[in-house]
Amino acid sequence: MTHDLVTALRPLLSAEASAEAPAAGAEPGDLEQAVWLRLLERLDAEGPPLDPQEWLRRAIRSEARRTRRTSRLERPYAVEPVDDGDRGPEQLALTAARGRALRAAVRRLPGRCPRLMEALLSPEDLTYREIAGELGISQGSLGPERSRCLGCLRRLLAAEVAAR
Repeated sequence: MTHDLVTALRPLLSAEASAEAPAAGAEPGDLEQAVWLRLLERLDAEGPPLDPQEWLRRAIRSEARRTRRTSRLERPYAVEPVDDGDRGPEQLALTAARGRALRAAVRRLPGRCPRLMEALLSPEDLTYREIAGELGISQGSLGPERSRCLGCLRRLLAAEVAAR
């Protein structure tokens, strides 16, 4: 059933993603990956949509809107941040405390997010291919998974800051 649905929807999803990607400032493959993930989550929770083609069109547009909103909010640095190597003991202690708080929050994340975030934070500076191999997931799903995990981490840290 799932395989038939995926096979039937693949051409439509590819066409819709290619049409929506330029306006969203995204790669068509990224939009496709996100929608496939949404479909699999839906199949697991609620079963197949009544009108799969219409569901897919709405899902791709929703994902494109989300991507546009995200890209409007994220801004690159005007210049590269500079590492000021002249740190005193107080600065080093504060940096270490922030690192410990971050790692503690990462350990409280749901699902496989802790392992993914630890791999991303690793001092070994692992590539996506190495991380995917270590976690046993496809390299293409790392980006969407990382985005979800970072969203959870942001909410978790925001709640902690607000509680203090």
